[in-house]
Amino acid sequence: MNAIDRLVVLFSKLPGIGKKSAGRMAYYILDTDPSYARLLAEQLVNLHEAIKRCSICGSFTEQDPCSICVDISRDSRIICVVERPQDVRVIEESREFQGRFHVLGGLIAPLEGINPGDLTIGPLLNRVRTEDIREVILALNPTVEGDTTALYIQKLLQDAAVAVTRLASGLPVGGELEYADRLTLSRSFRGRVKL
Repeated sequence: MNAIDRLVVLFSKLPGIGKKSAGRMAYYILDTDPSYARLLAEQLVNLHEAIKRCSICGSFTEQDPCSICVDISRDSRIICVVERPQDVRVIEESREFQGRFHVLGGLIAPLEGINPGDLTIGPLLNRVRTEDIREVILALNPTVEGDTTALYIQKLLQDAAVAVTRLASGLPVGGELEYADRLTLSRSFRGRVKL
């Protein structure tokens, strides 16, 4: 296996990248100026050192706490709960939500060995108890795992003085937030319903 083949194998391990796309990427890098390849490699090498998780919401950030958590213009009484850090970016791009976030780090999936204790549900409950939270929006993917996680969190919060809502119509069942367009997300936020 030569260097191009090894690079194709590495690229094809990325989500959404098949062998053909990986090959195109490898040949593109090979055809460009070597400085581009060096810059790309440098960014990849430094990625884990430069990016960390926000100690409040769990999203990826270069500064801790992240810019969303320290933004005083945002509504600190509303927390939007998402599965992954990339979901924060998708929702931010919709410009529909002006509250704060909480990243669970996954969804409850017992068949895959992911239980509630593996997620950041405890810190979420602590935020609801210690901060002046009025609403928790469960912006989880409309899948079996997303529904299970939403139901679990809803039950934990049922005695708290907080409204628990879920994103409404617009997100297809079995779909993922990462692939939703701005209009779909906007309608989902406007039409959220109380659980």
